[in-house]
Amino acid sequence: MKDDKLHIKFLESVNFVNKYTDPLPADLLLKLYAYYRIAHKNFDNPGSKTPLINAFKANALIQAKNQGPKQAMKNYIELVNKEIRNK
Repeated sequence: MKDDKLHIKFLESVNFVNKYTDPLPADLLLKLYAYYRIAHKNFDNPGSKTPLINAFKANALIQAKNQGPKQAMKNYIELVNKEIRNK
């Protein structure tokens, strides 16, 4: 997939998730969070005021750390298509 096409599909998936109103499982949200952060090359510490939430977010980032931004975008798109759009 070309970079421009990948970026467009990624943004479409992000917008879809942002507009989605049904509750989503926490593990799915954490994976999406990690892929989103990696896709945007944002490696700052999680910014929640709740230490437990920061720990879960940091763990999700650690689990997904061995992929680059393009792969993170692909994984985000695939996860949205598999777990949210096709329900």
